[in-house]
Amino acid sequence: MIMSKESTFESVADKLSSNQKRFIVELIGTFIVVVLATGSVVIDTKLNGILGLPFVAFAPFAGVAIGVYLFGKISMAHFNPAVSVGFLITKHITKRLLGLYFLAEIGGAFIASLFVSIVIGNEANLGTNAPNYSYPLPLIFGIEVLASALLMAVILTVVYTKGLKGFGGIVIGGIVGLDILFLAFISGASMNPARSLAPALLSGVWSDLWIYWTATFVGTSVIALIYRKKV
Repeated sequence: MIMSKESTFESVADKLSSNQKRFIVELIGTFIVVVLATGSVVIDTKLNGILGLPFVAFAPFAGVAIGVYLFGKISMAHFNPAVSVGFLITKHITKRLLGLYFLAEIGGAFIASLFVSIVIGNEANLGTNAPNYSYPLPLIFGIEVLASALLMAVILTVVYTKGLKGFGGIVIGGIVGLDILFLAFISGASMNPARSLAPALLSGVWSDLWIYWTATFVGTSVIALIYRKKV
């Protein structure tokens, strides 16, 4: 008897542990998000900015929304080390799971940046985040904290309202897109350390990486601590 592809997939999936499933979907989800977030920057640069910031903001919105709807019930759809730390603070995941999430998210981000470099191009330093130093550094840092805090606040609101009646993916993706649209011109609006790490290291342009590996965690942690006290 010949099994269908769907049956074969379900059979393999049934044999995986819950942690293995979490790892796989976090890796795939982060890959999707980072490809769209950084690839959109590369494409826009290749086209001399014709598509503009709306395109650069819409692409990760779509990626996050797709990831949430596909994988939210399996892993809670973090795709972001700073979000995972927030969920650790709110006790949605354990310290042991945090390492699994980090490994999947960073791995997915590096695979995504390699994909972008091979398939799309290496313009704009593979879509590396870049702060606007015409603004003072404290403002840049603060804006990145704000962007990350807004993201975490929306995510936790979706979690505690049990998905906002099916609109959770759109809402979470929406805040990502809005943060980029309105705040990227100052801080780069990464909100995601993995999204910043992979293209920065692979392109060799990592002098600003410290901003995205500090401000993002500050933003998500503050909101997580607030929600933890209230709930």
